Amino acid sequence: MALRGLVWLALLFVLAVVLATVGHFDAGQVLLVYPPYRIDVSLNLVVVGVIALFIVLYALIRIGRNVWTMPQRVAAYRVRAKEAKAHAALREAIGNLYAGRFSRAEKAAREALSSPANKGAAGLIAAVAAHRMREYVRRDEWLAAIDAPDWQDARLMASADMRADGRDPDGALAALTEMQAQGTRRIHAQQIALRAQQQLKNWAEVLKLVKTLEKREALHPAVAVRLRQQAAENLLRDRRHDPEALLALWHSLAPVERQSPRLADLAAELLIALNRHPEARKIVEEALAHNWDARLLRRYPETAQPDDALPLIQKAEAWRKERPEDPDLLFALGRLCLHQQLWGKAQSFLESALRLADDNDALVIRTHRSLARLFEQLGDTARASEHYRASSLAMKIV
Repeated sequence: MALRGLVWLALLFVLAVVLATVGHFDAGQVLLVYPPYRIDVSLNLVVVGVIALFIVLYALIRIGRNVWTMPQRVAAYRVRAKEAKAHAALREAIGNLYAGRFSRAEKAAREALSSPANKGAAGLIAAVAAHRMREYVRRDEWLAAIDAPDWQDARLMASADMRADGRDPDGALAALTEMQAQGTRRIHAQQIALRAQQQLKNWAEVLKLVKTLEKREALHPAVAVRLRQQAAENLLRDRRHDPEALLALWHSLAPVERQSPRLADLAAELLIALNRHPEARKIVEEALAHNWDARLLRRYPETAQPDDALPLIQKAEAWRKERPEDPDLLFALGRLCLHQQLWGKAQSFLESALRLADDNDALVIRTHRSLARLFEQLGDTARASEHYRASSLAMKIV
């Protein structure tokens, strides 16, 4: 401001100098005749008068124009003030929403609707606030009021997200279906669909969506593994009465699922219940080849044919050469020998497993019970009672 004042002051000085200089040259006269009057004035005075008259007329015209347009300018000012207030209310609604003040957020969003341009954004904010307060009817009313074409994808995505969060999977999937095909391929839309399909227990769709999101790096690896296993586990249980369908599903799974000890153990358990021991044995052996796991070793003796466990004993003996001090493997060998009525070998393997079990309480309990059953078969009730008592003492009751 100081610099601008100095510039204007300099211009005034320049103008004064110019006028003083020009004023010395008075070479002409202007004669105005209006009978019976005669006016004789200098040319300089006429020029100054014309300029002054122009300034006065211009000022009068501007004043008149301002007075004439005053109502329109007042109306425009009120519109601008209203829009500014609406935009301020919209900003306040966003702040209250993320601060967790949902009632205030909805109220501010309602105030922001005074500007038609805010209808879409304010409607979404109010819908989310109502959803957080579990006012689902009011939430749906807010969403239904958003009718601008440019806001339809946002409305449907928000509706699907909130419905999935509110345990309304059918509504969430309906909103996603209503979106354009391109919209349903968005990562967030697929994440919402995954939640909805989990709630509906559509495990086949869950498995597909998990694989898609995993490829796009939209799921944490640990979460993806858990969801894949959960979906595969439920699909296996759904086919527990049909061995062919169960095996077909098992072979359709990715290698990482087939190598999972948890899923392999479940598949083997279901096949054993269906009297499909060879297939169960193959599943356990393939999984053990990739992931050595105690639960698979516990399941392995159950995969033996009712009348022949020798092939499994031979396979387990081969494993023992690589892992001679594995107590779970020795326990499995002991159970297999019990199955085959090889009492001496069974006792030796079980006692070795018991010696190596250390602080593995579950294995200690199972081994004592197996030894107790062995001595019952041999008719040694005293030693059987000792092992039953030892298994009871090994239990830790909290």
